[in-house]
Amino acid sequence: MVDLPKKKVGIIACSGEELPEGTVTRLAALKALEELCPAETVTICLPLFLAGGEGDRAFARFYPTIAVDGCELRCAARATEMFSGKPAASIVVTELIEQRRMKKPQGARRLNQAGMDAVDFIGECIAEQVDKVLEKKWNRRTGNFLEIEPSLVVAVEPQEPVEATCSCGSSIPVRKVMIEGQQVTLIALPLIFEQFRLAEKQSTDEMVRELLETVKVYNPIPTGAEEVYADALLREFAVYCAEKEPTR
Repeated sequence: MVDLPKKKVGIIACSGEELPEGTVTRLAALKALEELCPAETVTICLPLFLAGGEGDRAFARFYPTIAVDGCELRCAARATEMFSGKPAASIVVTELIEQRRMKKPQGARRLNQAGMDAVDFIGECIAEQVDKVLEKKWNRRTGNFLEIEPSLVVAVEPQEPVEATCSCGSSIPVRKVMIEGQQVTLIALPLIFEQFRLAEKQSTDEMVRELLETVKVYNPIPTGAEEVYADALLREFAVYCAEKEPTR
């Protein structure tokens, strides 16, 4: 198994400034990231995510993500589902404020007291969802929760460091590989290649099978395509090793 980042929960907020609720999402997400659960969370930049940030999209597939939206349009949740997979949890500020019968926030850039109260409330809601997500097992390959018996759930150890981080620095490395004329993005492939390179793995049939099985842990491979993927991985591994050779 490759050495991957510790389990984190991604938080992606819509942050739309045209509505007070958008400002609430941004500030509530920051509250959760910086005060309530900094060791367990990272922030995912929605503009970068939408622009095609492969690392951010891979992180949202690889780790559970909580979408925080200001209104019923659910821009953050829909973007997450479109490019990475259904978020582990979805929070809509307008719905929760209505359910709680709180006063409507006012002020797009400078929130009134009702807005700041909403920030505290939504921040706590995010933290509660983080706790729930961390109690469940996450399937990194499929991007879904694993169904397990409650008795098998183990406590999550405290995470380090205890500071908020961004997935831009914690995102999962990816590498694009040409397979039968199509470009396929494979999660964690650079880490896998580096592990095999450092172990001085030789290009044998056993090595190819081991490489394929390791890649399958983190990436879905279509049924019947194993041989094609194996050939592509072996070819790409040779390219990777050549790239790592010191220049003379």
